[in-house]
Amino acid sequence: MDPLERKPMPAVRGEMRSANDALYRKILLRIMPLLLVCYIVAYIDRVNISLAKLQMLGDLGLTDTVFGLGAGIFFIGYFLCEVPSNLVLHKVGARFWIARIMITWGVVAAMLAAIAPIAHLIGPHTEQWVFLALRFLLGAAEAGFFPGLVLYFNYWLPPERQGRVFSILMAAQPISFVVGLPLSGWLLSTLDGALGFAGWRWMIVIEAVPAIVLGLIVARTLIDGPRQASWLSSEEIEAVVDAVERQDQKRTDMPLGQVIRLPLLWALMAIWFLMVIGVYGINFWLPTLVSASGVKSSFAIGLYSAVPYIGCAVGMIVASSHAERTGTKKAMMVGSAILGGLALIAGARWGAGHLSVTLITMTLAMAGAMTASALFWSLPGERLSGRAVAAAAAAINSLGNIGGFAGPSILGIARDHFGSDEIGLATLGLCLVAAGGLVLLTFRKRGGTPPSTTHCLPEGV
Repeated sequence: MDPLERKPMPAVRGEMRSANDALYRKILLRIMPLLLVCYIVAYIDRVNISLAKLQMLGDLGLTDTVFGLGAGIFFIGYFLCEVPSNLVLHKVGARFWIARIMITWGVVAAMLAAIAPIAHLIGPHTEQWVFLALRFLLGAAEAGFFPGLVLYFNYWLPPERQGRVFSILMAAQPISFVVGLPLSGWLLSTLDGALGFAGWRWMIVIEAVPAIVLGLIVARTLIDGPRQASWLSSEEIEAVVDAVERQDQKRTDMPLGQVIRLPLLWALMAIWFLMVIGVYGINFWLPTLVSASGVKSSFAIGLYSAVPYIGCAVGMIVASSHAERTGTKKAMMVGSAILGGLALIAGARWGAGHLSVTLITMTLAMAGAMTASALFWSLPGERLSGRAVAAAAAAINSLGNIGGFAGPSILGIARDHFGSDEIGLATLGLCLVAAGGLVLLTFRKRGGTPPSTTHCLPEGV
């Protein structure tokens, strides 16, 4: 008799699970580190103007409102180009397209250091328009990067294994602040005036170079999917492909025109929009909030601003792993989003001028918002595959990321109009609470699919 036949079925299933765990661990150790570093660099380039602002505004004569619009207009470029970008990635392959994204965003990011010379060529008093234009182009250049990663992991992993992976991937966001803010503050202070250039210009150029270098590395080393993995055996490749294809039989592939008619897709876009308002409002304005608490040194502002992201990274990974292990992802999403929103409201009410209160409330706000965000990205792959998940992930991220325009803009306009951050922060907090409520309403039915969605999906999906 075969040895497996003599074993109780739970023992057999346990061995199979252990073997699969080892296989997926091997895959992630191979592909995750490079992509994680790329995402960290992407975030540093995306938000380093939050510290550059401390010198840039006076240097270029920009207002808080213009800065808020510039921080947010990045997402308009992202919105317009993201769906086409992700569909191209699905067609031409991840290696070429992710490399293209990184190299072009690195070049555009470096150009931000040359706002004044470019404006001088165009005409007097055009610095604000050059700033807005370059931030828009940076969003267009980076469009498709994150949803491209979501799509790429759908080539390798079934949905039940994605929650923890996306929490680790999205830990790149807080890690980028933990690394980037102190580094940016140090560059801002140390290189200010070197060779006659302001510190913020040096900071932007130096932090843009890694994106170009990593883009070249991606072009040489990344593979498009499991079937190109020479470091897997043929049996391992078939196991990975078979697991994904079995899930695809439960999901559906459809053209973009059909995808955008799904009620579930619009609910997910609304949820992501509200979450992003809270996340990016904090990201772009946290150094300003720390500075308003009485901290003056650029380096010290960078160090203090990194504190909430340390707590956020730890809390997000622990909470996401627990939710995946216990099957409570959607409940954890609801609780985390509401916690983040309430913490922002508390920071708005009691944080002004108090560094410790600001750091505590912003840590809770970021941990809640980012945990909800990490768990969110396992949802599209639960129902869709192929072109459909490519289009859905891009559509959710692109339209939802308009919240990245709204969040910083809300804070900038509120600050100029009311002279404080209280109204703006409270508004961001209410958006996170609303996101948690919308998750609860959308997935209130057992199984996680709202009744209005089922009829839009082909039979058997």
